[in-house]
Amino acid sequence: MRLPVSFLICITVLMVIVVPNASGQTNTDYDELLQLFEEWREFESPPLLDGAPDYTAEQFAVRRDAFLALQARLNTFDISDWPVPQQVDWHLVRAEMNGYDFNQRVLQPWVRDPAFYNTLWMARSDVPAHEGPTHHAVVEVWTYDFPLSRIDERRLAAELRVIPPLMKQAQKNLTGNARDLWIAGIRDLRSQRSALNEIAAMAGDSAGGDLAQVIADSKAATDVLINWLEASASSKTGPSGIGKDEYTWYQQNVHLVPLTWGDEVRLLERELARAWSSLKLEEQRNRDLPPMVAAGTAEEYDAMAIDAVERIMNFLEQQEIVTVTDYMRPALLEHMGSFVPEDKRHFFWITAHYDPAPLFTHFYHWFELARMDIEPHESSIRQGALLYNIFDSRNEGTATGVEEMFMHAGLYDDSPRSRELVWILLAQRAARGLGSLYAHANDMTMEEAGTVHMDGTPRGWMKTEKELLIFEQHLYLRQPGYGTSYVTGKYLLERTLADFAKRQEDRGKEFQLKDFFDQLNAIDSIPISLARWEMTGLNDEIHP
Repeated sequence: MRLPVSFLICITVLMVIVVPNASGQTNTDYDELLQLFEEWREFESPPLLDGAPDYTAEQFAVRRDAFLALQARLNTFDISDWPVPQQVDWHLVRAEMNGYDFNQRVLQPWVRDPAFYNTLWMARSDVPAHEGPTHHAVVEVWTYDFPLSRIDERRLAAELRVIPPLMKQAQKNLTGNARDLWIAGIRDLRSQRSALNEIAAMAGDSAGGDLAQVIADSKAATDVLINWLEASASSKTGPSGIGKDEYTWYQQNVHLVPLTWGDEVRLLERELARAWSSLKLEEQRNRDLPPMVAAGTAEEYDAMAIDAVERIMNFLEQQEIVTVTDYMRPALLEHMGSFVPEDKRHFFWITAHYDPAPLFTHFYHWFELARMDIEPHESSIRQGALLYNIFDSRNEGTATGVEEMFMHAGLYDDSPRSRELVWILLAQRAARGLGSLYAHANDMTMEEAGTVHMDGTPRGWMKTEKELLIFEQHLYLRQPGYGTSYVTGKYLLERTLADFAKRQEDRGKEFQLKDFFDQLNAIDSIPISLARWEMTGLNDEIHP
């Protein structure tokens, strides 16, 4: 008798869950896992060198045995009798440790990726952590209120002091030969230089001498690094992608996405074709309707944005899509954006000026961040952001998935042309993800991947403003799997919805979409494959 593949996968997972240490001992204490997690997170943040995190090869070599010891301790746990949520927590720690190992062995952003050394973040990310690899001493400028109090001024000066030694260390560490990452990374350091000017302007003439001096020193150090990067650029000739096999290992063992590089290519090709064909069918159906008219003034945009928020929130509550909490409407209102002149609009703001609602459904992100801030998960392992962007399939996949799900559930029944925007958004995400896959396979340069991105986006809307194109393809080259996570995560979410609904049907229970989203939210920002396990009992997507 031939056993089903899913059965064999489940057996394999159970076999690797119990990995005794050298003495044959195993650990079954969940509290010990929480303690190990605390030690792991403390270890993961490197020691300092001259006031900056130490990413030198020497430091990684010194710390290798300590990492392997932590990993070995994790593998002593017998979790087979634990409740599923606790087993999921073990897999989250495993994924993070795999991420550390992969970064040290393969990705090496401190060696290959100048953008890794960008320190200043002027705005909060719309996902649990900043997209892409970042160092451990980034400065979240958005958390400060200007003009600064004296206490905040001293705090900001102390945080900025990491920049000069880090810029100096970068010149030692950056020995890689990844040409596209090198060239595009210079742009990020130039952005840091501009941000320092912005901070100085916001601090104003009333800023103390200490802050002014730190800013001046940081500008000088950033300039030195930029000049060094530019002088070295011509010698960089190597590929920037990590290759198909490494990409597959990373997805399956770090981000816990149960797909191969080839699987993702086929999925994104399918979603790109489906988005284009669905768009054309919508246009056919709507051919006798008046065309959409973009907002032409700030007043028109503001009115459209407020209306979009109210439409979405009323829809979610009245149609019982998800439990609407007190923090959801304010979170959306805070991120409505503002009017952008037509010649300055990039892709997403082009769509938003016709109808902001499709883009605002993607802002489900802000509901999730508000929940993480106000209602943190009871498990310390799930509080805050998972390392290495492991959350991407969950957060980006859900934000992309609900765009289409809410449409199918009736959000645009009174605005048929808004459905066209949903398909355009999906096509753009599928096209850019395909480009990133080819770049990681080293079948294309970053620029060539950008062509796939542009040409696959309907109506030429990715050809209007090239900064977004560079930003997105650069990010996805820096962070394997992120460019595809919008579509792969959407697929995994749809699969989870189907399995959840079938489970309810098999039990004779009425399916309620609200139950699905409420459970998904309660599980928090973890990979969809693990959320599916908790929600359905199915763990066949978890690779050992």
